[in-house]
Amino acid sequence: MKRDGFGVQTKTARFAKTVVTFAQKAVAGEPAPAYRPGKEGYADWVILAIQGFKEYLGHDYRKLMDVLREMPRVAESLDLTVETLPHFSTVCARKQAIPMARWRAILDASVELYELGDVQAIDATGVDRVQASQHYAKRTDYTFEAVKTTLLIDCETSAILDIHCSMKQPHDTQIGWQVLVRNLDDLTAVAADKGYDWEQLRTRLRAEHITPLIPKRDPGFRGWARNLLIHDRGYNQRSNAESVFFGLRQRYGETLWARTWFGQFRELVMKSAVRNIERALEGSTR
Repeated sequence: MKRDGFGVQTKTARFAKTVVTFAQKAVAGEPAPAYRPGKEGYADWVILAIQGFKEYLGHDYRKLMDVLREMPRVAESLDLTVETLPHFSTVCARKQAIPMARWRAILDASVELYELGDVQAIDATGVDRVQASQHYAKRTDYTFEAVKTTLLIDCETSAILDIHCSMKQPHDTQIGWQVLVRNLDDLTAVAADKGYDWEQLRTRLRAEHITPLIPKRDPGFRGWARNLLIHDRGYNQRSNAESVFFGLRQRYGETLWARTWFGQFRELVMKSAVRNIERALEGSTR
């Protein structure tokens, strides 16, 4: 059996090593010391890694920190001892201050664990959220019961390449290009349902040498023939996006628990990154 600094290399040990590495990479420059007494406190990468453990273990903050205190090897991976692990309230509060770019950097790093295929897919659904306080909802016009969530996935590996969240209900065509343009280097052919039927989107993808596999809503005979060709070129793989949504809900829960909209966005990004890491680790043991 493989061994490393953790001794016997369990899946949890390998996850700890990976999520800590990615959290440190997400912070530009040399990672700060895990903990410095006084005002500076815990480094951002420590808080990010603990957020990864939260999704991996599926606990609320209070129980999470109790469990981690019984896992000295995990504390060691964070350059901490069980005695110096942060209080759950510190982790909960600090996550709000860490820029979204650092959360996305962990997701980007998790994609590098995969060799991507020839077809990617984009799809959207609503993810339920816990009800925010009435004061917060009124102050922010926060009325929707679900976060509109758009995933960009690789059809061959089911890796989540990107995620977009909105508290409003923008049309799919309005956010499709916004998601795709961030990932042009990873795209070969993009499959999407008729909700993304927008000729300008197809034109933009072709200009980037990316094949659009997007059927027309009202095809006519010529469009019908083109839709048929799209199916032959891999459009049927689009259903993989629905499978990824299902797997994300099944493994990491159907409800978002953060009370603020920006907290919920961070929660979804971390769920996606942790899913990528877990699946890559599972594949490496086969």
